[in-house]
Amino acid sequence: MVNEKDSDNSDEFGKQETPSHFEGKSALDHVVTKQAEGLLASEEFHSEEAPGHLFAACDTAKETAVALLFLWTVLAIAAVPFGTTLFILAVFSVGWALWKAGRSARLGWSRLERLHRIAEEERWEIQHHRDQEKSELTELYRAKGFEGKLLEDVIDTLMADEDRLLTVMLEEELGLQLGQQQHPLIQGFGSLIGSLVAIALAFLFVWLLPVYGMGVAAFIIVGVSSAIAARRENNQTVHAIVWNIGIAGLSFGILYFLIKIFNQ
Repeated sequence: MVNEKDSDNSDEFGKQETPSHFEGKSALDHVVTKQAEGLLASEEFHSEEAPGHLFAACDTAKETAVALLFLWTVLAIAAVPFGTTLFILAVFSVGWALWKAGRSARLGWSRLERLHRIAEEERWEIQHHRDQEKSELTELYRAKGFEGKLLEDVIDTLMADEDRLLTVMLEEELGLQLGQQQHPLIQGFGSLIGSLVAIALAFLFVWLLPVYGMGVAAFIIVGVSSAIAARRENNQTVHAIVWNIGIAGLSFGILYFLIKIFNQ
């Protein structure tokens, strides 16, 4: 609850002394902290899976190719008959594709749930700490170069509409990008397509090159998927390809030699 004495000490633009809502910080420090929290919320799941159906498809295609390569290698070294190997890979592929699609969709739902909770928390702050929210908004727009009468008019306009104020605080203070979140089912579908494409290419290359086809397919899929994702993000394509193929190659090499060592 806001202390009345703290509210009385606020000037017209909300320059009050560290009320409880700010947790002992100035309005500007509070804004910086909230922006950092917003960036963390926005990026929370990015390390596991990039947002958007295209990124989900590329990420899943890479993981599927590497997983199939690893399983193929284990079965080959174990001298499992070729027909049985293909059957095991096919069964594994079905379960893997469903798991990746479901996981992608679930991560999307979790992220939307978190964003919804953040929005509700910010709405509560607007309704119960309006003076403090005005101070935060003032600091935000003062940092953008607004001052004097123009700053006052902008703040008064935004404070007059609660829905608009909520949107501004979520985007400006927390750094969230509203309206750009895809439906979780779309992300799940993208992940499913990525895994199915990788599976189809892997089996095609195995049919064309029974001995080396899986390895060739895996590294092609990893390289192409990395290139597509890098170009979409305007990152360095060559670096993305080299790093992803390098990591996949290193992992495969360690797996291969470990199996060889323990299989002696």
